[in-house]
Amino acid sequence: MSFPYLRPRRLRKNLYLRDLVAETRVSPRDFIFPIFVKEGISEPEPINSMPGQYRWPVEKVTKIVSDALELGVRNVLIFGIPSYKDELGSSAYSKDGVVQRAVKKIRKEFGDEVVIHTDVCLCHYTTHGHCGLLTRKCVGDFCRDVIDNDSTIELLGKVAVTHAEAGADVVAPSSMMDGMVRTIRKALDEAGFTDVAIMSYAAKYASAFYGPFREAADNAPQKGDRRTYQMDPRNGEEAIKEVALDVEEGADILMVKPALAYLDVIRRVREAFPHYPLAAYNVSGEYSMVKVAAANGLVDEKKIILEILHAIKRAGANVIITYHALEAAQWLKEGLDRELF
Repeated sequence: MSFPYLRPRRLRKNLYLRDLVAETRVSPRDFIFPIFVKEGISEPEPINSMPGQYRWPVEKVTKIVSDALELGVRNVLIFGIPSYKDELGSSAYSKDGVVQRAVKKIRKEFGDEVVIHTDVCLCHYTTHGHCGLLTRKCVGDFCRDVIDNDSTIELLGKVAVTHAEAGADVVAPSSMMDGMVRTIRKALDEAGFTDVAIMSYAAKYASAFYGPFREAADNAPQKGDRRTYQMDPRNGEEAIKEVALDVEEGADILMVKPALAYLDVIRRVREAFPHYPLAAYNVSGEYSMVKVAAANGLVDEKKIILEILHAIKRAGANVIITYHALEAAQWLKEGLDRELF
């Protein structure tokens, strides 16, 4: 024989045998479903840039949460779109803010049946659309607006506490400010919320894959960009440094964002920090590209989505934040993963 005696094809000859020896399994329990909640609307509002996704009024957000629970998706991530914005993002830490009201409503309706994660940032709430407070700095005659890191993280601590007071289980700071995890942990602990966890956007890249989200959440920067605080897509070692800092500061769950173009980073973080839960965010651009391609008959939608989710899990993520969560959960419930693979 011109090849080894072992024949790997023996374990691929039918779908049930392939399923028996499959190394990677994806479950609805792995998913966090992002939900946009918007003030000033009375009915769900379609998001043009993200086919199949909606902005939900606070009064009706329990409908989509109920749909998620029915499919076995018990984790949701709440993003708020306020009716009022200012330079300080003050509605982000209002006790009557859009996220705070949505969290209270979800908690009252479902109790502990759902795990509520909340996005902690200022970009949705500031008139300038940046993730931190702007300050004017001058060197000689040259002046420019820069992000004031240290005053920003103090406000993020306030935001996190109001989310915890409303009933959030996990707060997810996404601004990539230095020291944000430590400051939020301190604020939560001092307010008595020692059991509220932090899922940190530990390695969040300045990515072109966020385009549809910025339309969905109305949070695009009015001028400039976010490259001074989000990570350079060319860097991998830097991700390990960023994650290590968040671990030291007290993060409970780590995250890499986006997912598909950064599977190598997911793997590196998993290997460097094997004892920490690791999330990967399958972001809006990744979602919308698949939806547009499927709508034009270019790909098999079900197969490509399940392949993507398995790839993210295989790379090392324990948790997948994805807009595909509900449809994928339905397909997994029907056993389509076995049939498709």
